[in-house]
Amino acid sequence: MKYFLGLDNGGTNTKAVLYTERGEEVCQASVDTAVLTPRPGFTERDMEEMWRANCTILRRVISESRVDPKQIAGLAICGHGKGLYLWGKDGKPAGAGILSTDNRAWEYVERWKRDGTERKVFELSYQHIMACQPVALLAWLKDNQPEVLANTRWIFACKDYVRFRLTGKAMAEITDYSGANLINLATREYDRALMQLIGLDELWDALPPLCRSTDLCGGVSEEAAALTGLAPGTPVAGGMFDIDACAIAANVLDEKHICMIAGTWSINEYPSKTAVRDGSVRMNSLFANPDYYLIEESSATGAGNFEWFIRSLLPDLEQITKQQGRSLFDQLNAWVESIPADEFCPIFLPFTMASNVHPNAKGSFVGITSFHSRKHLVRGIYEGIAFSHRYHLDKLMKTRSAAPETIRLAGGVANSAVWSQMFADVMELPIETVQVRETGALGCAICAAVATGFYSSLKEAAGKMSSIKSIYYPQAAAAPAYRKKYELYLKVIAGLDCVWSLMQELVDADRR
Repeated sequence: MKYFLGLDNGGTNTKAVLYTERGEEVCQASVDTAVLTPRPGFTERDMEEMWRANCTILRRVISESRVDPKQIAGLAICGHGKGLYLWGKDGKPAGAGILSTDNRAWEYVERWKRDGTERKVFELSYQHIMACQPVALLAWLKDNQPEVLANTRWIFACKDYVRFRLTGKAMAEITDYSGANLINLATREYDRALMQLIGLDELWDALPPLCRSTDLCGGVSEEAAALTGLAPGTPVAGGMFDIDACAIAANVLDEKHICMIAGTWSINEYPSKTAVRDGSVRMNSLFANPDYYLIEESSATGAGNFEWFIRSLLPDLEQITKQQGRSLFDQLNAWVESIPADEFCPIFLPFTMASNVHPNAKGSFVGITSFHSRKHLVRGIYEGIAFSHRYHLDKLMKTRSAAPETIRLAGGVANSAVWSQMFADVMELPIETVQVRETGALGCAICAAVATGFYSSLKEAAGKMSSIKSIYYPQAAAAPAYRKKYELYLKVIAGLDCVWSLMQELVDADRR
């Protein structure tokens, strides 16, 4: 029996999962990773703490599974995209890791839109610039912390940093870097012109050599083996951006399906043989499946908003359900199910971390009355997050010649039957969920199985290691209510457009 390991470094949680060659979960371990918020709009991570977290869960999986480490045929890593992880010339992290929810560089993006830089960048990278992308963050560091860049040896994405710590080899896997405005999507190589456009040409030598998802990128070093419990020399694949990993785990390898990942981010994507170059979608990147682009509409408007609500406003309920041995999420699902679809709940704008409508938009409840309870607010959050996905889906649908057969749903929302059904009703398309708890980790295991030659292709591996768990069909009776609510959601967004910059002025004043 061969085993494959998937390592998933998300925005707030790090997971390691061991799978059999048929995609059966053997053992899983996870640990929450602290998010540092030194200033409003900043979200960071201690890079050494992050590495220790990976070592901890790898040791735990190997110990609890009782699998001989020598039977682990390979591993791959995925991680949140965008953000920035810099390795110093002094052999240490050059600063804090920056997460994909960071918004410190928003002014750079606005300036580049005004002066035409973004248009020139798009001609080469096929993507708009986002405040959380490496290019914007590097520009911010150049102006505000130049000493950090002066000490930078390697510019890493999240999972490439972890792979570097495992193997000692600096590599840049292409799914992440092609979504970072660092690669010319026509040539599929770094482009010095891109670096020059954003004023970062001096960092050219800090870009690691490129590799593919299923390339072997070295073996686990002796030092890393001692820290993780892995066997020295265990093959490590290139891995991928976590949204690619989720698509692979959901067996979304071509245009037939759309993949939605409802996690910290709202990710909406599909593979395509051609890029969408008219500027109508947020992002084109190179997909893990060779010869395909990944067409993406995304924003940090997903279920991370729900985590904020639970942490900030429901700590008592979380404690009570834990003491009673009940699931908090089962309780919240029951609350949502108790309110019919046509009952008005406060409109929730899921912008507590970032927005897909205005760079300074903030999370909001609109329409609260004395009748409303916490149950209504929870249902409003479920609906608001679903509407944010629908907002992105509408853009994707305009780029397609045919509707998808289904939407394959991944992320935390997929674990809730109530929420999955709501997604089917709001999107007005069938929703399928996958028979797996951790889609990102499974996508990595599939990648490792291909990289080590156990399977010949991602198509073969996904066909053997992935299966559908549930399917939810749109309910005709619910459609009219959700259409009205979604129209109201769009009108609320439009109506508040004029206030966000005024609000940001107050936030900036607080910083001073």
